[in-house]
Amino acid sequence: MALRLYPAIDLKGGQVVRLRRGDMAQATVYSGRPGEQARTFAAQGFGWLHVVDLDGAFAGRPANAAAVESILAAVAGVPVQLGGGIRDMRTLDAWLARGVQRAVLGSAALKNPDFTRAACAKHPGRVAVGIDARQGMVATEGWSEASTMTAVDLARRFEDAGAAALIYTDIDRDGMLRGVNLEATLALARAVSLPVIASGGVASLDDLAALAAVASEGIEGVVIGRALYDGRIDAAEALALVAGR
Repeated sequence: MALRLYPAIDLKGGQVVRLRRGDMAQATVYSGRPGEQARTFAAQGFGWLHVVDLDGAFAGRPANAAAVESILAAVAGVPVQLGGGIRDMRTLDAWLARGVQRAVLGSAALKNPDFTRAACAKHPGRVAVGIDARQGMVATEGWSEASTMTAVDLARRFEDAGAAALIYTDIDRDGMLRGVNLEATLALARAVSLPVIASGGVASLDDLAALAAVASEGIEGVVIGRALYDGRIDAAEALALVAGR
């Protein structure tokens, strides 16, 4: 199966931004119209969107609902994967009912595993577990809190829970254009039976080619952020590469 590309739309204060290593003080604003950005990605041919409510990740509740809804309205036919601020079943149910195809549980996966397992069971195939790690150790609350759990140990907690995928982000590389952490991503994919989506550091078509070459080992997709916005990766070339054209 071809590597799936997930262009990222990160939301802060209703705007589309990119951070460096999750630092909210280092936000570069790319657009004030999230719906238009979503339409642009859809028109370029991307089959999914990866949306993150950054303010929600810190607040523990949705904080960019209007922006997310503008994205859902703009690309009704394109599945949206949403993370940030989803900490209870009521919030999860509401987003899935509004049109989000897949919800990402990050902080909740570490701090409330019972809820995460219940969410996976209630919505089979529509809940992914977000694993954000720094030097292999999981961080939560918008990456502001470090834990003593390894990424692999957290992933194994949900291997039999019915999660749709694991989204593995290397925090130190996120937004830095230093290249994807292929070694750590592949190690996680080999350690569990769930498909893994790589995130953080993608800088060039070479990163996509490297991931595509090992997709058969359990790497389902990759989130692309700053490299797309800064023009380092051309959308058409990226889509052609993973399609084998």
